[in-house]
Formats: sequence, structure tokens, C-alpha cells
Amino acid sequence: MPLWPPVPRTEPGRTGRGLVFSDDFDAPGLNRARWSDLYLPHWTGDGLGRARFGIAGGALTLEVPDDLPPWCPEHDGDIRVSALQTGHRAGPVGSPDGQHRFRPELRVRRRLPELGLYLPLRHRIEMRARAVLDAGALASLYLIGFEEHPDDSGEITLMEVFGRKAGPDGTVVRRGIKAIGDPRMATEILDDRLPLRIEDWHVYAADWTAAGVAFEIDGRPVGRVAGAPDYPMQLMLTLYRLAPAETAAPPARFEVDYVRGYA
Repeated sequence: MPLWPPVPRTEPGRTGRGLVFSDDFDAPGLNRARWSDLYLPHWTGDGLGRARFGIAGGALTLEVPDDLPPWCPEHDGDIRVSALQTGHRAGPVGSPDGQHRFRPELRVRRRLPELGLYLPLRHRIEMRARAVLDAGALASLYLIGFEEHPDDSGEITLMEVFGRKAGPDGTVVRRGIKAIGDPRMATEILDDRLPLRIEDWHVYAADWTAAGVAFEIDGRPVGRVAGAPDYPMQLMLTLYRLAPAETAAPPARFEVDYVRGYA
């Protein structure tokens, strides 16, 4: 099967949908009314988990340089991350009440002001992006529950690509939903190889409705799941360093041309 060609930038606007969130990264700095550059800050200490990024030429570039420290070494080992997110909420210091509680022993280490910059519920989310990934890197856009209630902690994985599963003849692009800590959800993952190069510009989309989540790449349907969360969620735009970089490989980077949300 021939590879899908790179997709040019398009102007926003879809019939029957209202554009309610948009960042084309045309300004010289990060739009703080759209994004926080701290990754799950309630689980980690001051000075950790802040993204490294650049904005130039109408695109955001997330990077994980060698001098970026692990974001949460006590509980997540040597994993490093540069991420932007559209919300933040956590309970009192010392409590287990925090978003994306990935280990049962986690307790809130610092309390920051609550942020609800963009908390979609049953929206369509689109992103035009490309990435350079070595075998130890991971790029993704996913949504997590804002968690006003503890069970509201599921995840929608719009796109997730491991560098070790990306190649010149195709890329495994993971899509689906994950229960995480939501007992009402069942994890449903699509994890097949698609005829695209992650280094090329492609438009990744998830159309989230009461009937489930339908996924598209470059306007092509690439599967759907019947389950879906039923509560507000926030966007998590991430580049992870899961293993040491290969010295011969180019530095990992995740370039994003735009992110859009339609109600």
C-alpha cells in the first residue's frame, strides 16, 4: 500500500461544528490562556516537569534535551517529558486526589491554582503534526479527565506513536480509550500499522460523541470505539523520553502546526 502523502495546512471550519478552541502557534510565545507548560505538577517537586519547547514559523516544537531532568524520579524513574496541557486540578497536599494517578501510592506534593483553560466534553479535536522519534521516544496527544470526581479519570488517546514502531514504510499509530481509574469504562485500543511516515505532516482527529469516539487521519476514517467518557477532559500534548537517546539518531522532536477543538 502506498504511503499517505503529507497534508497541507487548512483553514479552520467544519459544517455543523463551532470552533471553540484554536492555537496555530503564530505568536512568538506560548499562549498562556490556552496552555500550561507544567506536566502533572501535583505529583512532583518545584523545578520539575516544565516543558522545553520553541515556537517559530507558525509551529510549536516540543523537545527533550539531555539536560532535562526526569519529571518525577521517585515514582516514574528516568522518564523525561515535555508537555503542554489545557487544565490542572488537584486536592490538598498529602492527599491522593490528583489527576492521572498512575501509581496507588502517589500523594499530592504541591498545590497550584486550578486551571480550566479548555475542558472539552464531546468535542471534535484536530491536530496537524509531525515528529522525529528515535527508539526511546514517544509522541502523543491524549485527553484525561479533569477529575472533579475521582472516577472521572479515563483517557482518550487521539494519537500515540512510539519511535520504535515508526519506519519508512509505515507507522503504528495507537488510538482508543483507556479506563485508567474509571470503573465504568473498558479499555479499547486500536494499535495497527498505517501507511504514513510520522516525519510528514498529517492531521490527526478524534470525533467524540455520546455514541463513542471515531478516529481520522488526513480525513480518512481509521476506526472507532463504542465507549467514551462522559465528563470534561483536558488536552495533553506530550513528548516523552522513555529510554536513553541513541547517539547516532537525530534529537527527538514533536512539531505541532495547530490544535483545534469543535463543539
